[in-house]
Amino acid sequence: QVHLVESGGGLVQAGGSLSLSCAASGSILSINRMGWYRQAPGKPRELVATITNGGTTNYGDSVKGRFTISRDNARNTVYLQMNSLKPEDTAVYYCLGLGLTDGYWGQGTQVTVSS
Repeated sequence: QVHLVESGGGLVQAGGSLSLSCAASGSILSINRMGWYRQAPGKPRELVATITNGGTTNYGDSVKGRFTISRDNARNTVYLQMNSLKPEDTAVYYCLGLGLTDGYWGQGTQVTVSS
């Protein structure tokens, strides 16, 4: 079992920045990729960014060039730096840990961008 705890959400004005963190604990050796998804009210959950253990990254089209995902393997933590935030970035952001056969979600953290 893997336990993921997100932190760092909040309220920011459009054009501002926020940083999210996700700390993993438990059977973390089973995880080979971590990332972030988000879900706005009335919309499906969508990819924000993922990063493999080797550091390969993948981004959703709507955040490319504005968001950066990184990880600290020693701390078992993944980060999401969000710049040039837009009101349409408002959503609950969920941390995801993926293994070969299992996936784990964090509880989510709210990000609200005011116009």
